[in-house]
Amino acid sequence: LASCSPAPDARPGKPTGGDFVLQGPKGAVDTKAFRGKLLLIYFGYVNCPDICPASLAVMNQVINTLPPESRAKIQPILISVDPARDTPDKLASYTAYFHPELIGVTGTPEQIAAAANAFGAGYVKQETRADGSYAVDHSANTYVVDKNGKLVATVPIGMPADEVAAIVRQHL
Repeated sequence: LASCSPAPDARPGKPTGGDFVLQGPKGAVDTKAFRGKLLLIYFGYVNCPDICPASLAVMNQVINTLPPESRAKIQPILISVDPARDTPDKLASYTAYFHPELIGVTGTPEQIAAAANAFGAGYVKQETRADGSYAVDHSANTYVVDKNGKLVATVPIGMPADEVAAIVRQHL
């Protein structure tokens, strides 16, 4: 199995985040519809062998440590950086392994690039191997967007779950 490695951030300077509309398993997912909720946004893909599962497991752990009334105020979102393979249905099956509220979304390469650029996320598709498989190196941050749609924190990979939970609680 190939490993996906963290890619450098897409651009220098402080990213601002931004709203997006991408396709989920039940149709269009518009972040504006989640105003009033804290968004936890992660860029990754279904075939990622290590970084995505580890990061999404921490996200699940963080959400599940919170009381039910706080959990109800959080919307986790996985944005696929592999639109060629990650269909909305495939993303729905994958995200179900991590948290029942986690929504997997995809779109055109241009839509995904625009969302990634807004958050300062980077990703690079690696060369296709002889067997047709490939990896996508990607940044492994979780982006915290407050109830007003403002990017308020960027959580790096490897941060302990209790520290991530403290950031989430701070912005609920």
